[in-house]
Amino acid sequence: MKTSKIKFAVAAVAAAGAMLAMPAHAGKTLDAIKARGQVVCGVNTGLAGFAAADSTGKWSGLDIDVCKALAAATLGDAEKVKYVPLTAQQRFTALQSGEIDVLARNTTFTLSRDASLGLQITVVNYFDGQGFMVPTRTKMKSAKQLKGQTVCVQSGTTTEKNLTDYSKANNLNIKPVVFEKVEAATSAYFSGRCIAYTTDASGLSSVRSKEAKDPKEHVILPELISKEPLGPMVRRGDDEWFSIVKWVLYGMMESEEYGITQANVDKMKSSDDPVVQRLLGGGNEDTGKLLGLDKEWLARAVKAVGNYGESYDRNLGPKTALNLPRGLNNLWNKGGLMYPYPAR
Repeated sequence: MKTSKIKFAVAAVAAAGAMLAMPAHAGKTLDAIKARGQVVCGVNTGLAGFAAADSTGKWSGLDIDVCKALAAATLGDAEKVKYVPLTAQQRFTALQSGEIDVLARNTTFTLSRDASLGLQITVVNYFDGQGFMVPTRTKMKSAKQLKGQTVCVQSGTTTEKNLTDYSKANNLNIKPVVFEKVEAATSAYFSGRCIAYTTDASGLSSVRSKEAKDPKEHVILPELISKEPLGPMVRRGDDEWFSIVKWVLYGMMESEEYGITQANVDKMKSSDDPVVQRLLGGGNEDTGKLLGLDKEWLARAVKAVGNYGESYDRNLGPKTALNLPRGLNNLWNKGGLMYPYPAR
């Protein structure tokens, strides 16, 4: 190789390395968030454990923690969130139109949603599956016993389509009773209009614990008839904001893996572990500049809502009314599917 070609190759490699090390541009969504001083977050109208407001209007839940973590990472304050309650039918339009910055509303990731809505899937923050709830008095033990029965279901959801597919595949002739709002569907079920109610298994546990007069009078059947990977979505066309949402979630998961908690995050900043330093901006490490943020973006998020495991336990775990086992939502090194990309 001639000397001139060698010099050109070396220069090209150096230029590529320099580009990789360059700070990211903030992106139009982050610019808008900083200008208004709020993250606008589309959430469920009310699903205990995921997104629900109490009598004082204070929101809590696994998806609410996503919103708070994003606000802490980008604005330095977890309370700088505007929550926009959305029905299943409203949610995608709200994100497409720019009414919200992120949709954190127990939404299933599917091929059609990823490829046809102009939206972008980020990270699964809850692995779920669709199930059925029936009154205990029916003595049903299996969803196969629903042949010819009425089932309450919410429209505009994967749940409605899965129910139709399951009924056809098993020749059950199930009669769906469809409602636009989840509140109408659950009310109809509890009033006896339908023999069963179907949604994600986590939603069934939430509805049974919060809305049933006596939770023991309702049983969740053992079958799961679908895969429901749930997580936040953003609009296509803003890769910087997509990266921020993705890495806040991965950062919360990796914080759990490395023992970084809401209580010890400040102390852990002085850790000698290179991974912990990268996560929290310790020493000379600064992953924030690659995201258009400062070096303590994740430290603030974890200090605000905890790591992924803390968020899960507080909203869905054994000390809550839902009492949902981690199962698939455990970390990869504890038998689950939560496998965060490495922050390096």
